[in-house]
Amino acid sequence: MNRREFGKLGLAAGMASVAGIPLGLQRAAGQTRGGTLSTIIHPEPAMLVSAISQLQPTLTVGGKIYESLLRYDFDLKPIPGLAQSWTVSPDGLTYTFKLFPNITFHDGKPLTADDVIFSMTKILPETHARARPIFTRIESAEAPDPLTVVFKLKSPFSPFLGAFDCTTAPILPKHIYEGTDFKTNPANDKAIGCGPFKLKEWVRGSHIHLVKHEGYYRAGEPHIDEIIYRVIPDAAARSVALEQGTVKLTQWSDIEQYDVARLTKLPHLDMTTKGYEYFAPHLWLELNNRIAPMNDKRFRQAVMYAIDRKALLQRVYFGLGKIATGPISSKTRFYEKNVKQYEYSPDKAKALLDEMGLKPGADGKRITVPFLVTPSGELYRRVAEFLRQSLLRVGIDLQFEGTDVAGWIQKVSNWEYSMTTNLVYQLGDPAIGVSRTYISSNIRKGIMFSNTAGYANPEADRLFEEAATATSDEKRQELYSAVQKIVVEDVPIVWLLEQDFPTFTDKKLKNVTTTAIGVHETFGAVRFE
Repeated sequence: MNRREFGKLGLAAGMASVAGIPLGLQRAAGQTRGGTLSTIIHPEPAMLVSAISQLQPTLTVGGKIYESLLRYDFDLKPIPGLAQSWTVSPDGLTYTFKLFPNITFHDGKPLTADDVIFSMTKILPETHARARPIFTRIESAEAPDPLTVVFKLKSPFSPFLGAFDCTTAPILPKHIYEGTDFKTNPANDKAIGCGPFKLKEWVRGSHIHLVKHEGYYRAGEPHIDEIIYRVIPDAAARSVALEQGTVKLTQWSDIEQYDVARLTKLPHLDMTTKGYEYFAPHLWLELNNRIAPMNDKRFRQAVMYAIDRKALLQRVYFGLGKIATGPISSKTRFYEKNVKQYEYSPDKAKALLDEMGLKPGADGKRITVPFLVTPSGELYRRVAEFLRQSLLRVGIDLQFEGTDVAGWIQKVSNWEYSMTTNLVYQLGDPAIGVSRTYISSNIRKGIMFSNTAGYANPEADRLFEEAATATSDEKRQELYSAVQKIVVEDVPIVWLLEQDFPTFTDKKLKNVTTTAIGVHETFGAVRFE
């Protein structure tokens, strides 16, 4: 039995167990509204409240449940979300947002400016790693009326308007969360937002069932009646489900890279890599800079030289991406290409290791380093194997450590690791998605997607802060160019790839990828024909 045949058996068994849930996209002939969208969520999220968990599966499902003030087009320019309009004062300190009327939460209570202020100033600074350094810049927040929010900043912060997508700044109901422990509030299991879909049922290990929010504020939306996110752990079964039409949409890492070319040729499917512009995912090898030998810049540079990233891109990722050159993606603003280059050179790697005194033994090994394998599917295991083979050629022996998703998060966020891989979003502006990984003020134990590597360079801190507060793009480019050169020289992180992801849709499914956050969008406009 080959891999695909095994996948078909697994798929049939899994789907048969989900009693009463439609398979695929259902509607009557000629019908223009309604129906069920069947898709995949992989891996299964630990929770659905995107203000508390920022892992990709939570954000994918949570984007249908929660909304924020703005959305962003493919050029990362803001467009209306919950806010129908906004203004910025000439001094760049005061931001005024006007909300759409008649917005309600899924429990029927109205959403007002007070909910926005509460979310931005109370919940997110406590629970959201990347939101904290943004919204702690707010000096005051006022609600002149129920539909108007006024934020006054302590100092200018140029990318402030880029921080209001549903993954960075979801709005939660104040009447449910005020005065509670946000992370343990019982309402977290109900995931009450204001988006076009609300949670009906979550059967762990099987599916997440969302149904339309009848009180949604945008007239005529959502077009479809419900979304079924199916939990399908096996990669072959996920491909078969898409190939056979059992599911009509896949996203992110649902489809393994080696299957993309084959599935792209199928006549009933469309594929795009658009819709990830806001995230611009950066794949890297993370090193704990606090412990030897990772605390020595020469070792980190040696690791950069030792990895054939072109081979990684072609053999493991099948060309879906681009080699990364530093902390800022070439797909986003303020990228600097003129930085130190780390070509593939085992000889340079060995010379640096020799200089450190890490001489090879009789077996050719210089040092053994624990490697925490990222538990997010088969792809990360293949990446780990590739890295082990690469580093062993220069005498660095990686010893794999396994864990589940919760254990991986705990170990990395609490700095209990030596090396691991991670995929981190750029989020439209370096001040939002990049600096958080490198500024010393964001070394926060227990907080994932902060500066978990423990990198600290006062000059980098200064440049990142000045770039965030500069008011002209020319000055910001100058500052970000300078800090990229410093960070690339220090190599706190081994940058691997600017990763591309395929979104597959059935040709009958429309309006899936309409903004820079793609499948994380609300899906209010999604329909089929």
